[in-house]
Amino acid sequence: MKPLAQKIWFNGHLTAWENCTVHVMSHALHYGTSVFEGIRVYDTPNGPCGFRLTDHVRRLHDSARIYHFPMPYSVEELVQACRDTVASEGLKSAYIRPLAFLGACGMGVTPSPDAIKTDIMIAAFPWGAYLGEEALEKGVDACVSSWNRVAPNTIPSGAKAGGNYLSGYLIGREARQGGYSEGIALGADGLLSEGAGENLFVVRDGVLMTPPSSSSILQGITRDSVIKLARGLGYEVREQSMTRESLYVADEVFMTGTAAEITPVRSVDGIPTRAAGPGPVTKAVNKAFRGLFDGSTPDRYGWLEPIHQSVNALDNAQFEPA
Repeated sequence: MKPLAQKIWFNGHLTAWENCTVHVMSHALHYGTSVFEGIRVYDTPNGPCGFRLTDHVRRLHDSARIYHFPMPYSVEELVQACRDTVASEGLKSAYIRPLAFLGACGMGVTPSPDAIKTDIMIAAFPWGAYLGEEALEKGVDACVSSWNRVAPNTIPSGAKAGGNYLSGYLIGREARQGGYSEGIALGADGLLSEGAGENLFVVRDGVLMTPPSSSSILQGITRDSVIKLARGLGYEVREQSMTRESLYVADEVFMTGTAAEITPVRSVDGIPTRAAGPGPVTKAVNKAFRGLFDGSTPDRYGWLEPIHQSVNALDNAQFEPA
């Protein structure tokens, strides 16, 4: 595999790609005990900026807290580590992937507390539109999957855990086998949940509706950003439960996520939305979102966090565990 990056921040050190190895007996490999984030860096008029970088790292800590993973580095240290990793690659725009996982701590499903050690890596590399550049302009065709999201009180959907994405894998694979770009999942109650790796918005009569946290969704940071931006534009936004048929009678549908950004859905199960692509609400929200990165939308919430080129970006950058 061609390296995505020259160096990866691994347990406090910027380390060459080929030296970032873990043992095949690592707990995370056998049981999916990992939590992670995806963070975009945009090239803005003020230089490269991480979009809601600190919020993402805080959620990484929250996900680890839910699963009782000890975190050896503070939020502030990991934010700086993300900056240093991007700077070490000389990138103006990037995708950052922090991952915290349980390494060699025995073969028991539940390792003893004194054996648990959390390893952390951060990689930064270029990554374009998740579902393709054309998808951002023309929209994608999606289907409702036969696979449901996890029921409440099974595994926590509010944590961004590696094991959770086995569900997304099945949903996305089924969609692509059927000739669709992406799949949409229902919850255990038969109501709308989210996409394989994206949150979902339905637009009807100028009102934006999105499934609530109780619908087995990950409360996405891009989702939250869209809610705030849309309300700032004067749109009504409702977090509410919705039935499957809501997709079939929608004026517009779009998906959100760090990788997907704002991706319009032009049809669901072969039924076109009334806009049959990016509609006026989707376009307005996307314009406001994109405007954050070219300066045409004021950054009222302080979401853009500069990636500073500093001495910390040197090859021997190190941090001591907190």
